[in-house]
Amino acid sequence: MSNTYALQARGLVKRFGAITAVDNLDLQVEPGVTYGLLGPNASGKTTLIRLLMGILPPTRGQSTLLGRPVPDRVLRTRLGYMPQALALYEDLSVQENVSFYARLMGNYTPARVEEAVGLVDLSARAKSIVSTLSGGFKRRASLACALVHQPAVLFLDEPTVGIDPHLRVEFWNHFQRLNQQGVTIVVSTHIMDEAERCTRLGLLYQGRLIAEGTAKELRERAKADTMEQAFLAFSDESKAPP
Repeated sequence: MSNTYALQARGLVKRFGAITAVDNLDLQVEPGVTYGLLGPNASGKTTLIRLLMGILPPTRGQSTLLGRPVPDRVLRTRLGYMPQALALYEDLSVQENVSFYARLMGNYTPARVEEAVGLVDLSARAKSIVSTLSGGFKRRASLACALVHQPAVLFLDEPTVGIDPHLRVEFWNHFQRLNQQGVTIVVSTHIMDEAERCTRLGLLYQGRLIAEGTAKELRERAKADTMEQAFLAFSDESKAPP
C-alpha cells in the first residue's frame, strides 16, 4: 500500500456470525481532508471506523494508517477517537476527564488541557462535574478528550447526534480548521446536509461502499438536487440484479 495516503483499506470484511457488517471494502483517504462515511443506521459505519483504528480485527483484508499496518501500538498516540456513545467519567469534572485522556496518551501538560477545553468553548465549565452537564456540553467535553493529544488522524462517530444546530456549525467549523492544520478526519453521519461539509464522501449501504466522490460529483452522477436524493438513487442502483 502507498504511503501517500493517511489511510488505506483493501478488501476489508467483517462478519459477526451470519451478519456481514463490512463487505469487501476498499478505501483511500488523503492527508488533511475530512472524509465522510454517509449512510443509515446499521450500514456499517461504526464497524468500519473500529476496523480502521484496529479496535476490531477484520475477518479478511488489511488497512494502513499513516503508512503503518493496523493494528500498531505506535499509532495509538497519533489517533483521536470520539465514539457515538460518549466515553466520559460522569463523576469527574470536564478538566479531569480531559487531563485523564491526555495522560493516557502520554501527551499531558496543563496548557494543552486548557487549550483543548477552550477549543470546545468549555473554559467556564472546566470545573463542572460531567453528570451535571447538558447533552450538548457532554459532546463538547468528549471532543476535547479526542483532541487534547493533538492527533494526526481523528475518527468521529456521529459527533453531532443530539446537539443543537448552532453547536453543529461550531463543530464543523472547527473540523475545517483542523484540516487546515493538516489533520485528517474520518467522520460518520446519517445527516445528509453534513455531507456538504466533507471534502470527500463514501456512501455506505449494507456494509458496502456503493459510491464515492465529492458531494457535488455524487449529486451530478445521480442527477439529484440533494444528497438525500443521491443516496437513495445509489442505494436503489445497488439493489438491482447484476
